[in-house]
Amino acid sequence: MTALAGPPSPLNDRLQPGVRLRVVQMADAEALAALCEANRDHLRPWEPERDDAYFTVEGQRDNLHALVEAYAVGEMWPGVILVDGDIAGRITLNNVLRGPLQSCFVGYWVARAHTGRGVATEALRQVLDVAFTDLGLHRVEAFTRVDNHASQRVLERNGFTAVGTARRHIHVDGRWHDERLFERLAPWDDGIALAPPFSNPSG
Repeated sequence: MTALAGPPSPLNDRLQPGVRLRVVQMADAEALAALCEANRDHLRPWEPERDDAYFTVEGQRDNLHALVEAYAVGEMWPGVILVDGDIAGRITLNNVLRGPLQSCFVGYWVARAHTGRGVATEALRQVLDVAFTDLGLHRVEAFTRVDNHASQRVLERNGFTAVGTARRHIHVDGRWHDERLFERLAPWDDGIALAPPFSNPSG
């Protein structure tokens, strides 16, 4: 999953009460394999090139095994996006850094059938609560291709601000692309505190 993967379609401002997040499970392999295969063309312009094995149940089991291991040691928070209880995409807090940084990157994708209905916006809102409250992080960053304006709107609706542009930052869809870097600081940020008042980060 790239730092910001998948192009959410133009969104309205409705909240999505049916959207929920949870950590991935090994039992998700079959549903994710079917979803990835069905959205292969939809995601191809935005995701790194995948071999055919990735789109199989066994390939998803291998991927989930790596995600579960990384979650267990605190390196990431790998989630699925649920819409009315069914898996509709993935969202991940990647590269969790502790010590003086207390930061991570967010990446996600939403299946084509669920784009244009505020699902990505609501999922991002919820995972920011995980980042800033459950994990006690201070900063969340995201990259999006410069031509992915829909994803940039999702970020902006969740309080992200643009920092700058990284040239030739990601190789997808057969070539290198520039990406814009966005950031969001924790609501508890005061410019001084390393951790929120309600928790202590591991370091």
